Formats: sequence, structure tokens, C-alpha cells
Amino acid sequence: MPSLNDTVRRLSAFRGMTSAMPAQAGEDRLADLGGFGSNPGALRARYYVPGQLREGAALVVVLHGCTQSAAGYDHGSGWSRLADEHGFAVLFPEQQRANNANLCFNWFNPEDIRRDSGEALSIRQMVSAMIAAHGLDAARVYVTGLSAGGAMASTLLATYPEIFAGGAVIAGLPFGTARSIPEAFDRMRGHGGPAGGALGALVAAASGHDGPWPTVSVWHGGSDATVAAANADLIVEQWRGLHGVTAEPSVSDVVDGHAHRTWQNAAGRAVIEEYRISGMAHGTPLNTAGSEACGVAGPYMLEAGISSTRRIAQFWGLTDGEPVARPQTGVPPVAGELHEVPKLPEASMAASQGAGGRHSVAQVIEDALRAAGLMR
Repeated sequence: MPSLNDTVRRLSAFRGMTSAMPAQAGEDRLADLGGFGSNPGALRARYYVPGQLREGAALVVVLHGCTQSAAGYDHGSGWSRLADEHGFAVLFPEQQRANNANLCFNWFNPEDIRRDSGEALSIRQMVSAMIAAHGLDAARVYVTGLSAGGAMASTLLATYPEIFAGGAVIAGLPFGTARSIPEAFDRMRGHGGPAGGALGALVAAASGHDGPWPTVSVWHGGSDATVAAANADLIVEQWRGLHGVTAEPSVSDVVDGHAHRTWQNAAGRAVIEEYRISGMAHGTPLNTAGSEACGVAGPYMLEAGISSTRRIAQFWGLTDGEPVARPQTGVPPVAGELHEVPKLPEASMAASQGAGGRHSVAQVIEDALRAAGLMR
């Protein structure tokens, strides 16, 4: 049985995925999408459609991290500005505090990660509404997310593989390996869970899909202390068998100074790629200078000399051809600094271990759960 110290450490680690990600400030370029369906996950839907929308344009679904907003993540990542350049639409599902106090997508809740249920179904309904309202190409729908949003991106790829042509998981986790709070703690640390072919089997069982699988782009900081980088390897492994590619990558190279691996199928198509961002902590990699600039650095939106937004869009083919508009530069930076993962006071831990401290133990755990947004 885990000790109290271990339990508290796990709660603190989970808070690293929640309260350690301050909300992003900046302009709000997004509009609200209403009346998109039954919305069983009770999510808010926000979107951006550029003035020069290409005919039969693609749709990118973007999922923010914990404590972030849709508008804040858009401002930091630059997705709507890239949409201006290349004429595609962007959908931003947004978590609500009534569902999760720290605005995390509930990637560890079985009701929210099952096909036709909870948050996964709400996002599927948003996608359908956007396609119908704006004449978008249903064969070119993609999803990306950071951290808890990355874990939910894994969920959508697994539960609706016929809807999404591709996905990108940034500092996230594979699908279906955590179905409770204690399991979420362990998986974030890179401990436990199924391995090998069992990972792919989780995806195969999630939908009954028998067609082509989505392509997958995986991004992780080499110094991420919040979500262990081992999860990037597990995501690759989860999809490798489904795509029928070998364990060894087809190509290993360096892109903008960072390690990049690509797996190609029998037809020579790149179906999985992985970027390991050297020295980067927990967050979305950005390049905010020069001709490739995209996004604004801030809390958990990290300058890394490589634009994950541009590279992901390139992997999906969204930047092929001539841009429909010139890139916009000179976006004002976001104020704010990175914050360390909060820790429970040592005094609280010590008090909980005193003689007759059963009530104190429960109180410490309850306080930590509330701080992590897992208990009201």
C-alpha cells in the first residue's frame, strides 16, 4: 500500500499538470459556436474562420492545457494566425470549471474518453457543426493539444479515427492507459500501464474502425518534469502496430536543431513522426523570431527555435501551395513567468503523520485533491 508521502507526492505531481499552468493573456480572436448538439460533456465551443477561407478548407481542432483558455492558447500557439495565412478553419473546444476546477479536459475519466459519450462526443458534435456551417472538407479534419489537451487529442484519434485524418500530441499521453486518478498519477510519471501490442489494442477496441488510421505527430520536451517523456515513446508504440511500421524509424534527422524521427508505411508515406525538443520543459514549442515566427512566448508556451504549430500544419499538408495572406508579425508578447509546480507544505505532511493523525491524513489528501481540481 502506498505511503502517505507517496500519495501526497502523486497529488503534487498531478497539480503540475493543472494549477502549474497559468491562464494565458492576450487578444481574443475567437467566436462562439452555439447549438452544435446535445453536448454531454458540457464544453464551450469556440472557433476561428479566416476572411480568406479556401474552398473545401481543412479544419484543425485545438485543445488547450489545464488552467488555460481557448483564446489564450490560440494567442500563444498562433493557430488562428496560421489559418489566416493558409485559409483553413480552427475549432477550439474549451473546458468549463463546472466539469474540472482547473479547466483540464478529463482524459482520465472513463465517461469522457468513450466513443459517443461525454467530452469526446461533445467535440465530435462541434466538428460536425463546423463542417456543415462552413462547407469544410470532412476528409481533412485534424486535432492537436497540449498536456491534458494532448491526452484528449489521443482520445479523439482513438474513439473517432474515421473523423480525424491526423493528430498531434504535445507533452501528452497515450489513449486509455489511465482510467482513474491514481492511474493518472502513475502514467504522468511514466510508471505502469500496458505495453507493447496492448497499447495498440486499446485503440483498436475503442471504435471498431476497419479503415485507414490517422497519422500522428508526437512532441515532447526532453526536460519535461510534469509529464514524463517516456509517454512520447508510448504514443509512438501505440500507433506503430496499427500503421504496420517497423520499430526502427524510416528516417532520423535533425530539424531546427532538434531530434526528429519519422516512420513511413509500405507506400512510403510518413504516418508517424516524433520530435524530442532538447532541454525543453513542459509546454508547446515555439519559434517567435524570423520568417518562421508563429505564436507568442509565455507560460508553458516556450521559445524553442522551432514552431510546433507550423511543423504540425506542414506534416498535415495544410501549408502546401501559396499562402492566401502574408504572415503577421509584431504580435505583442504575453506578460508572465513560468511557475514551479506547487508543493504541499512540509508542516501539513508532518502533522498528518502524528499520533492519532487519521483525521489529519484525510484532510491533507482532500485538500490536495481540491487543489488539483479533482474534488469539489
